[in-house]
Amino acid sequence: MRFTPLACSFALAFTALRAEDAPPAKADESKLPGHSLNGEAFNEGPRQAAVLMPGTGDVRFPVTTKNELAQKFFTQGVGQLHGFWYLEAERSFRQVAALDADCAAAYWGMAMANINNPKRAGDFIKLAEAKKDKASRREQLWIEAWAAFYADSKKDEGDRREALVKALEGLIYEFPDDLEAKAFLVFQLWDNSQHGSPLPSRLAVDALAQQVLAVNPAHPVSHYLIHLWNSADGDKRALIAAAHCGQAAPGIAHMWHMPNHTFSNLHRYADAAWQQEASARTDHAYMAASRIMPEQIHNYAHNNDWLVKNLAYIGRVQDAVDLAMNLVELPRLDATHSQAYNLGRERLLETLVRFEMWGDLAMLEGSMYLARDEKTEIEARRLAALGVAWFSSGKKEEGERELKALETLLEKTRADRVAAADAAEAKAKTEKKSADVSAKAMADAMKGFAYPLSTTEAAIAEVKIYQALNDARPDAVKPLLEAARDIPSERRARIYLAIGDKDEAVKLAKQASDPDPAQVQPLANFAGVLWRADKKDAAREAFEKLRKLSAQIEIDLPVFEQLAPIAAELKLAKDWRVPATLATDTGVRPDLKSLGPFRWRPSAAPSWSLPDGDGKAHALADYKGKPVLVVCYLGSGCARCIEQLNVFAPLTAQFADAGIQIIAVSTDSASGLHKTFEQAKDAKGFPFPIVADADFGTFKAYRAFDDFEHIPLHGTYLIDGDGFVRWQNISYQPFRDAAWLLTESKRLLTVPAVDDAATAAN
Repeated sequence: MRFTPLACSFALAFTALRAEDAPPAKADESKLPGHSLNGEAFNEGPRQAAVLMPGTGDVRFPVTTKNELAQKFFTQGVGQLHGFWYLEAERSFRQVAALDADCAAAYWGMAMANINNPKRAGDFIKLAEAKKDKASRREQLWIEAWAAFYADSKKDEGDRREALVKALEGLIYEFPDDLEAKAFLVFQLWDNSQHGSPLPSRLAVDALAQQVLAVNPAHPVSHYLIHLWNSADGDKRALIAAAHCGQAAPGIAHMWHMPNHTFSNLHRYADAAWQQEASARTDHAYMAASRIMPEQIHNYAHNNDWLVKNLAYIGRVQDAVDLAMNLVELPRLDATHSQAYNLGRERLLETLVRFEMWGDLAMLEGSMYLARDEKTEIEARRLAALGVAWFSSGKKEEGERELKALETLLEKTRADRVAAADAAEAKAKTEKKSADVSAKAMADAMKGFAYPLSTTEAAIAEVKIYQALNDARPDAVKPLLEAARDIPSERRARIYLAIGDKDEAVKLAKQASDPDPAQVQPLANFAGVLWRADKKDAAREAFEKLRKLSAQIEIDLPVFEQLAPIAAELKLAKDWRVPATLATDTGVRPDLKSLGPFRWRPSAAPSWSLPDGDGKAHALADYKGKPVLVVCYLGSGCARCIEQLNVFAPLTAQFADAGIQIIAVSTDSASGLHKTFEQAKDAKGFPFPIVADADFGTFKAYRAFDDFEHIPLHGTYLIDGDGFVRWQNISYQPFRDAAWLLTESKRLLTVPAVDDAATAAN
């Protein structure tokens, strides 16, 4: 099997994308600017045109349309549904409707792309029903099945799901050659089991999937088989599906990700890491071509968080650290969407502490990667990690600084708990509540502080342990160990070894390694503890097990360096790693670099030159070397846009102090810009230039445009001095959290857009 380099294919597909040169849709006075003219369901989801992409799956789903291109997009959408790529599936189906408004199945597809959003799905399926008379009997059955499911949302969901299965069975009986019906029935049976319905026989569902694969071995139904068998004892039955899943739809990142479930549960972490890296690279190629933000991709943060873990499991520690740092660097969508940032920080701390990378930890103190956090429990873990790092490095003064910060944090959190209880009591008195109700309100207010307080207390105990070890006070350690609840077993083993309790050290190290001997760090730790506990034969045995997993470990890390005496006694070379034995059951794999880059990088901003109200031209090139915030708004007639400009205006000086200029781009003509200035809250007008883009050229170039309805959208973009888009928001409503964006912009601009060394390595 040969694979076309996906990074190039994505780039070519999206390069060909441009909005049709058609006039805007006729204004509807009942609709707010930026809102879809087709109804609220169309406000969300993709608003930009679809492209025909490579590698979305070999499927067959003919629909009633005379437009050949519409059929191609429909087929693509079905493949994307099978890969759970719902954003792009909806985009494909919207493209079908744009090409053929009478294609009822297009709206069925939009509903299918919103199975996790019942309200929108229900709105879309109603549109499909309204048009089904022009569809074939087979298409009508597809539409009617889901129309019935969404028709009465108050009816028991289990009953509706069972009815959906029966409807699909009826469709298959009437059209036995419809492979997609069988594939979606496989999905539905599995999905129902995730929502409380029994699944009597996985083998029977597997047999149904095998009917699909018997006709089309490359069908993406392999994806559903991995989910089907993803259980404590079933993953080995999904190995064949895992070997074909990504290859069946190589352009869909989730399809590369899914075999990771199988391989991880089978403790085959090298194969799991390969799959997850393939998924990440595919996502990165797609994002670079489509110019969207990482957090806009469903499960992107989760996928890469899991990759960090898998990389650490096999000893690719620096790659794990780099990827965790990259997750922290990623742009957050808004103040409430920071999953990648949070997971990246968590994995970064975990990996650095686990592999005793004290110098790296110390170097990152005060950086964006280990910035202070407002949540007490997260801040406590950060301070604990730094305290452990400093004391483990023999830096007593620095360690005591972190310990003092933890104690101050504990005092503050206790004071906050008292204040919360007092506030609850005062509120109860104001509302003339009874004493019992008041007491309960106070207790409830205090409950939320229990976990942050206990976490901080545990963190203090943990750091005090390392303080005692640094001061050579072993007797002070044991009383602290019970309170230090968050220290993992392998590190506890080393602590017990340090205070001379070899038996407990061996016991704990074994407890850490035994549940998953395929992870290299606990196994290396176990071998090292055994050796230092004078259990040489057992140490050599553990070391030999480690060598079989050692192909990708970074041998100069402390946990592996400690094993040098064992290697020397066995008369092995200083580099005692052994090459990996390649698995033969993983399918034909492409070169990872052909799928895309290892890390996400921002895309280049399209150039533009636009006139202001005086006819003076302003261009992106004017801001070379200087970051600029570009606010694309929908003209003086959009009241919410004017509100947005008036929110950003007072912060213009603060943006300037951060080195960031602001410019607004209007859909008005140059002569009409004065209407915007007249609506400024400041009598002097707006403190930033405003330029005209009446033909929407810049809106289209920046994808702030609904290509289906030919109307402009709201868009806000942070562009750095090198011309890379570091953050963006495109929506049917304007972005207004200017204060948060100022903080986020400062953070993002501390990170280079392109790391030449990392790019070359990728």
